[in-house]
Amino acid sequence: MVAIAKNDELKRVIDEEGNVVKGARPPDIADEELRKIYRTLVQVRVVDERMMRLQRQGRLGFYMQSTGEEATHLAVAALRPSDWVFPSYREPGAAFYRGYELEQFIAQLYGNAADPIKGRQMPVHHSMNWINYVSISSPVGTQIPQATGMAMAAKIQGKDDVAIVYFGEGATSTGEFHVGANFAGVFKAPVIFLCRNNGWAISTSADRQTAAKTFASKAVGYGMPGIRVDGNDVLALYQATADAAERARAGDGPTFIEALTYRVHGHSSSDDPSVYRDPDEPKRWQQADPLARFQRYLGKKKLWTPEWEEALRTEFDQAITVAHDKVANLPPPDVETLFDDVFEELPSHLREQKEWLMAQPRTKSPHYFH
Repeated sequence: MVAIAKNDELKRVIDEEGNVVKGARPPDIADEELRKIYRTLVQVRVVDERMMRLQRQGRLGFYMQSTGEEATHLAVAALRPSDWVFPSYREPGAAFYRGYELEQFIAQLYGNAADPIKGRQMPVHHSMNWINYVSISSPVGTQIPQATGMAMAAKIQGKDDVAIVYFGEGATSTGEFHVGANFAGVFKAPVIFLCRNNGWAISTSADRQTAAKTFASKAVGYGMPGIRVDGNDVLALYQATADAAERARAGDGPTFIEALTYRVHGHSSSDDPSVYRDPDEPKRWQQADPLARFQRYLGKKKLWTPEWEEALRTEFDQAITVAHDKVANLPPPDVETLFDDVFEELPSHLREQKEWLMAQPRTKSPHYFH
């Protein structure tokens, strides 16, 4: 059960000091699961710090950080492994929680031979069919109708699987949001719309995206409940997602969750937020750090210690070094992989093209530096 805090009208379970707020009851989560959730939060933070350094050193061409928004990733902890995740750009924690390996993660950033998607996507646009984590797409909002379609497919097949789709508040301005939400509402698709309201859609502030009082209020027009949750309270997100999944599996249709959080850094490694926002703004959000808040909660339950924290960060730091050293200098994917994963059985004209390509002399591209 979540409580509504009087000062911000957000549904919350724990406050910034890790105390359970009045009127709330933490969701029933086993101690080991709580520790796994925290472990994943720390992993995302350490990975982001290391990958951003690599990008600034010129090793990686592009990166997007999640600092300040990590709690939203762990909404998936309330779902089943068979449920589908349609991420936006900034949910690596959802993948790590489900078992995405560091070597795979780093290889995808390089787009090399160990990249699970064979260099076919931009860095940080991950995809893993073995954990039902669907490919990220650069055009804003396109994942929203895709998630609705996946949810409808499960419903038609008689399954009780649920799809969760992540998107920023800026995506609610797109036609894709309207199409996906309207269809889901009409046909009661078992989909959870998780709007990560981090204050900025690149350089466009949230107050320029809508005249509505909240983004959650948009849900009413699509015939679904809209819930506004403190997006830095991982337990409130867990509970809201669990409740939404229960509704969906019962045949009651979609739920819209607005998770109010904050994007501490720029939109990406290519962005300079100092040109469009008050440089003191991120400082005002430091007290809401989702890691620190959950850490305090776990400490009160005697599930966290400074020694464990240090061990976690050391473990991830060393694991990143090992994984990076193993995959960073691999060659690009084999050229014949161009023909993989398109048709179940390669058509005759593509077989001819592949044979022609493989007969050509091999040269190394001057644009490949490893």
